[in-house]
Amino acid sequence: MVRLLRPFGRAVTYTRWLHLFIAVVAPSLLLFVREEWWIWLIAAAALGLAGLVPAMRTVEGLQARLLLTGHRHDSESTGIVAAPSASWGDRGRLVVWLEARLLLGCVTLALCAQLVFATVDLAAAPFGHGSGDRGPLVLDGHAWWHVLLVPLFLLALGATVLVTGHLITALALRLLGPSPAERMAALEERTEQLLERTRIARELHDSIGHALTVAVVQAGAARAAGDPAFTDRALSAIEETGRAALEDLERVLGVLRESERPAGSRPTLTDADRLLESARASGTKVDAEMTGPLDTVPGPVSREGYRILQESLTNVLRHAGPVPARVRIAVAAGTLTLDVRNPLTAGTAGPGRGSGLRGIRERAALLGGHARTGPAEGDWQVHVELPVS
Repeated sequence: MVRLLRPFGRAVTYTRWLHLFIAVVAPSLLLFVREEWWIWLIAAAALGLAGLVPAMRTVEGLQARLLLTGHRHDSESTGIVAAPSASWGDRGRLVVWLEARLLLGCVTLALCAQLVFATVDLAAAPFGHGSGDRGPLVLDGHAWWHVLLVPLFLLALGATVLVTGHLITALALRLLGPSPAERMAALEERTEQLLERTRIARELHDSIGHALTVAVVQAGAARAAGDPAFTDRALSAIEETGRAALEDLERVLGVLRESERPAGSRPTLTDADRLLESARASGTKVDAEMTGPLDTVPGPVSREGYRILQESLTNVLRHAGPVPARVRIAVAAGTLTLDVRNPLTAGTAGPGRGSGLRGIRERAALLGGHARTGPAEGDWQVHVELPVS
C-alpha cells in the first residue's frame, strides 16, 4: 500500500499533470466563448507552425525539464534538450511533440473531468443529490450503493494521473531528446575530455617523474663524490630541473582549474637542449645528434616528441644510472625519428613494462606513428617514428 501511494507524495506527479493541462488552456478558454469543434483544428495548426520556429525547442525543452523531471540531474533531465532546433529533423520532431502533447492533454482533461464529476455524483447519490447529465461515466439515479463505487473511481483518477504523466515524460525523452548529430557531438566532447585528462596525466608523469629522478640521482652522486664543487653543480641541476617541473605543474593545474583558460606554451623539441643538459648534469654522458629542420615540425608532434625524449632520458637515469647514452633526432622524408640508446644493465626494465614505456607507445600511436622499446644489440633502445606531414 505504501508503494502504491508513494508516487502521490512526489511533486513531479502533479507537475506532469499540470504540463498536460497547459497545452489545452487556450483552446479550452475559446470553447467557453464558442463551442465549435474546429477550434481544436486551429490550435493544432498554430502549434504546427510554432514547432517550425527554432527557439520553440528551447522553450519546450526548459518547460519539460522543469515540470516533467523536476530539474533532477538524472537520465530523464539530461535526456531532454533545451536548445534551438538545428535541423529540419529537430523541427519535425518538435511538431510531432506539440501535436501529441495537445492530443494527450485533451484526452487527459476530458477523462479526469469525467472521473471527478462521477465521483462527486456517486458520493452525493445516497442523499438524493447529483445529476446524471455530466457525461457517460455518471450513473443515473440516486441509489445508496453508488457510494461504494467512489474508491474505484478515485483509483481510476489516480491511475490516469500517473499513467498520462509517465507517458508524456516518455514522449518528451523520445521527441525532445538529442538528435543523432547532437549525440555524436556530445560523444566527441566526452572523448576529447578523456583524452585531455590522459594527456595531462602523462605530462605530469613525465615532467614530475623526470625532475624527481634527476634530483635523486644528483643527490646520490653528490653524497658519494664528497666534492664541494660537484655538490654545488648537483644542487644547481636539481634547482633548475625542479623549477622546470614546477612550471609544468602550474600550467597543468591552471588547465584543470579553468577549462577555458589557454594552456600556455608547452616545450617542444627545439627545447631539447634543456633535457640533454639536465641528463648530463646528472652524470650521464649524452652523445646527441640532431639533424633536419626541427623548427618546422608541427606543434603537436614536436610537443609529444619532447615528452617522449624526456621519458626516455628519465628511464636511462632511473633504471641504468649515469651511463653513456646516445640520442639521435632526425627530420627527413616527412618523418620525425627519435632514437635513444644506453648500455643494457641489470636494472633496465624489461620489454613493454612500466607506465612510462606504455605512455611512449600510446603517444606515438595517437600521432599515427609507432614506437619500439627493448633490448637491441646489447643496448636498451627507444626508437620512435612520427609522421610530420
